[in-house]
Amino acid sequence: MDFINGWFEARGLETRRYPGAGPNGELTSLVVRVGSGEPRIILHGHVDVVPGDEWQFEPYEENGELYGRGVYDMKGALAAMMYAVQDLYEIGCDCTVELLIVPDEEREYEGPTGAEILIRNGHEGDFLITGEPTDFHIGTQAKGVLDLRITLLGKSAHGSVPWLGKNAVLFAYEHYRRVLELPFASERNELFPYPSVNLARIIGGDVINRVPDRCTYDLDIRYLPQQDPEEITRQIRSIDIPSEVEALFSREPTYVSRSSPYVNVLREVAARHFHGNPVGVGRHGASDIVYFQRAGMPGVEFGPIGGGHHGPREYVVSDSLETYRQMLVQFCQILGRNGSPY
Repeated sequence: MDFINGWFEARGLETRRYPGAGPNGELTSLVVRVGSGEPRIILHGHVDVVPGDEWQFEPYEENGELYGRGVYDMKGALAAMMYAVQDLYEIGCDCTVELLIVPDEEREYEGPTGAEILIRNGHEGDFLITGEPTDFHIGTQAKGVLDLRITLLGKSAHGSVPWLGKNAVLFAYEHYRRVLELPFASERNELFPYPSVNLARIIGGDVINRVPDRCTYDLDIRYLPQQDPEEITRQIRSIDIPSEVEALFSREPTYVSRSSPYVNVLREVAARHFHGNPVGVGRHGASDIVYFQRAGMPGVEFGPIGGGHHGPREYVVSDSLETYRQMLVQFCQILGRNGSPY
């Protein structure tokens, strides 16, 4: 964040920094604004990444692809956004464009997030683009998040006579199998073939020579925009295997109409550079759009081409970053010339 702040200052752009994010309030968000007209466009990026091996933080380029932790999610897009803002500053911009950069999109903790702090300080607009990876498709829907912790109790016995006990780990396995057979798990809509159900963590047993009498497993469920997390939880609780089901975290889905005038302008710009149809798509993961949606501001995920985010071989196609930069500039120029499409 210090580097980004210095980068903009060296180019004559003023920045504003907002502390207060993070588990102890030690993280800072940053805002850069250009232009002063209508409409108000928000570009959004995050600087944090998921954990990775040390070698992943030494980027390298191979066959036109840039590899490294976070290059696709979403430092490549963020760098292109920074250059797009500089371009709009130098050539002039008839609409208002703000680049909001937060330090904590990948993390969950108690207290306000960087995005929430920026919204509270008035950094809102008519339309938002977050640079999450989409391969130049326009992400108009994103699944909601429901994290559940499920605990099953068994009966301990000596490991040499397991038939005298009740193995809680086996109960957990059977319970998870039943979850996948519930009605919610097979629902679909026009953009998603199914919700996502990930068995993210399991803890059971203590010593090898004893039947485990307790097992806990965590589910990371990404549910469809039309689904109700309370109904999903009710279905899981209805499984006839005794269990305790605790909701750890929930975040609503995001949605913007594919016929939105802003989406239509972005689709028009993307189609100039994209070999295909950059139609609205559904995004399996969640993003900071949800905070802006709560404040009444529509937004989409839209980013460059790459793959492997959160994995060991994360990459972004190098040429797509310059194309992405041009797309953002053209999008803002069209809106600046024509005013609000509403």
